[in-house]
Amino acid sequence: MNKPKSISELSGLFIYPRSVTSTGKEDFFLARREGRKVLGVVGKAAGFVGERQGKMLLCPLTAENAAALRRRLPWLWPHPLGLVPSVGCGDRLGLATPGHIRAVRGSGIAPIFCQQSMRENARTGRTPQQVMDDALWGIFQEGWREPWGADADHLKTIDDIDRCAAAGYTFFTIDPGDYVGKWGNGEIGHWEELKGRYLGRRFEIEGFVFEFDERTLRRAAAKYGAAIAHTVRMYRRLTAVMRRQSFELEVSVDETETPTTPLEHLFIALELQRQEVRWVSLAPRYLGRFEKGVDYIPPPEGGLDAFDADLARHAAIARALGPYKLSIHSGSDKFSVYPLFARHTAGLVHLKTAGTSYLEALRAIAGVDPAFFRDILALARQRYETDRATYHVSAQVERVPPPETLPDADLPGLLDQFDAREVLHVTFGSVLDRYGERLRATLEAHEEAHYAALEAHFRRHLAPFGVSVDPKLLPLDHSPADQTRTVVRFEHKIWIY
Repeated sequence: MNKPKSISELSGLFIYPRSVTSTGKEDFFLARREGRKVLGVVGKAAGFVGERQGKMLLCPLTAENAAALRRRLPWLWPHPLGLVPSVGCGDRLGLATPGHIRAVRGSGIAPIFCQQSMRENARTGRTPQQVMDDALWGIFQEGWREPWGADADHLKTIDDIDRCAAAGYTFFTIDPGDYVGKWGNGEIGHWEELKGRYLGRRFEIEGFVFEFDERTLRRAAAKYGAAIAHTVRMYRRLTAVMRRQSFELEVSVDETETPTTPLEHLFIALELQRQEVRWVSLAPRYLGRFEKGVDYIPPPEGGLDAFDADLARHAAIARALGPYKLSIHSGSDKFSVYPLFARHTAGLVHLKTAGTSYLEALRAIAGVDPAFFRDILALARQRYETDRATYHVSAQVERVPPPETLPDADLPGLLDQFDAREVLHVTFGSVLDRYGERLRATLEAHEEAHYAALEAHFRRHLAPFGVSVDPKLLPLDHSPADQTRTVVRFEHKIWIY
């Protein structure tokens, strides 16, 4: 008696085994046919559009078919993640999610698989909905069934909020950087009101003492007053658009020229609380330099010790006035400070990465197609001085070897060199404009090499953060009824959160 043939044998498909799932009425799987991925549906298949092949419907990976699959499989919807340690995995090419999942699986870190800023969308030519759908197909391919988030990153306008809310995002990062340093009297209260709220008060938090004088208060208000007012406007729009849908807010003031002092962090948090803004994480501008795609660069005075002491104060404020997570923006490859964040935050941390996934894609390209990588590197060297304009980077292009001077075996090693990483990082838009289709096609043809590079690189990122969260640090509505509340003592009153 002949053995029954499988679907893959009958159809000539390669089926991704982790994707196979059933609702009882329909069976679904992701497959590769003639070099392209397709969704397979066995059953009624109402709402799906594709080509019938026997009992199967083979569907292209379109937005329409993504929406239909999302309606069938609830684990393909993003969710708020709360205060557990988390990582944002930016994906500029729309191909990295399977590698991210392989790195995150079993780590104890909650993932945000869908994350892209509006600036990156403009440079990649993608929409918020396309970013969401690309993440969905990767999640489906790898059979990820645990909660995951979707971050509408660095939103600056009301229109940004509306577009991302319509696409189903659950995590919204407000970037009021354009308003930093532009406070006008009255936006968060007149000067006399501010003095009444802050001067003469002593803020004691976990052994640290914070006090404003007129100079530090005026500086905090002038620096962040307009940014706070803009954040409040954005938050109110977000609550109106989301209505009863759950979402999380992150506040980001990291893309500024000067660091956010702990006292300024305290000012931002208290003013946002006063206006009834609720947020899950906040990204200050930390001491030192968090440049793109390279390790942390400590300040010239005090070095890593100064950063360590400053971070301890930021973490104490985040615990006391929330609790909320400290977010690490431009967080890719900051290996020297991850242990400090893990220790000081005790799990109240969000690591945000973006360009490092693109760089690991280039590492894979260097290994499988050295000639193509040389073309990419030559274009990056040519475009760097123009493309670096909107980034905080310090690489010098003359330190990046011309591609024709290196043997094939040395090309992947460029992805470990400071200047080459930054030059390649910030020129991604120019590279995608010229080589986008070829780049994606090469990675799709060598997807296991791509996933392996991502998995190894992200496991190194996540290892320091594999910590458990103290239940006492969870919000009141997410923790046991008998939890101990966080108490912040001020000179004139006690606030309980």
